[in-house]
Amino acid sequence: MMSTSNETIGFVGVGLMGHGMAKNIAEKGYALTVIGHRNREPVEDLVKRGAAEAGSLKELGEKSSIVFICAPGSPQVEAIVRELKEGLKPGSVIVDCSTSDPTSTASLSEQLADLDIALADAPLGGTPVQAEAGELGAMIGAADEVFARIKPVVEAWAGTIVHIGGVGDGHRMKLLNNFLSLGYGAIYSEALALASKVGLSPAKFDSVIRGSRMDCGFYQTFMDYIMEGNREAHKFTLSNAFKDMRYLESMADNAGMVNPVGNAVKNLYAAAHAAGGDGPEDYVPMLPEYVGRLSGTEVKPEKPVK
Repeated sequence: MMSTSNETIGFVGVGLMGHGMAKNIAEKGYALTVIGHRNREPVEDLVKRGAAEAGSLKELGEKSSIVFICAPGSPQVEAIVRELKEGLKPGSVIVDCSTSDPTSTASLSEQLADLDIALADAPLGGTPVQAEAGELGAMIGAADEVFARIKPVVEAWAGTIVHIGGVGDGHRMKLLNNFLSLGYGAIYSEALALASKVGLSPAKFDSVIRGSRMDCGFYQTFMDYIMEGNREAHKFTLSNAFKDMRYLESMADNAGMVNPVGNAVKNLYAAAHAAGGDGPEDYVPMLPEYVGRLSGTEVKPEKPVK
């Protein structure tokens, strides 16, 4: 393994979460290479901070000893890895920070091991604001020596780091984490829709829940849209939520586990997605609006949407 001081870092996927992560890596003094996508603004910002821009994934691989990937899901990660490995040298490490299917993660790890390239999964906990501040959580699945190697770089963007276990365990834990958070979102949405149906406004609902034992950080960012009209409060798309719940269902199926609550949660996100909530700015806190429409009621933000 190379020493940490000699690591050169590649970053694929400098979007909502990836930009802040890459920015913090650059600011800690690591040599950083990024690659452009449709949105040029974050790439250009990182180049101003000293990053180099690669013209292809192969070139990025050639310049990097550790590559971080932030992608929407496993199909995209698999496609990125196919091109990256054409340029990566033996002894390199790929760190998948996406919320991916653990079955795909295990398969990629086996393929890369034949090339003497290590894979780690380091899915994220937190928000884009925390990414910019270097305060994300990371739940890492990796061999012990790979974890020790990547940890100093991960510390550039993470405030909390947990080595969960071997390859794939980070993604397994992330799906369980998202089951809880998206399950909260589904319950809040159904409760708000039912409240509306029986004549209770979101403000009345919130006046009881906020500050009670049922309050939590997820509730507050979720409700910031309904209470304040802040569509930027919780920027996690309904499409990603639906994808993550499908991955959870697959994990449960592979484990031979009944998953009735997970399936119920998945179905609410599926319904919202099918009803038009499939855009890049259709976020999880908008789920109550879709759930309300299923029962002929309207759940509206208390204040104009910003």
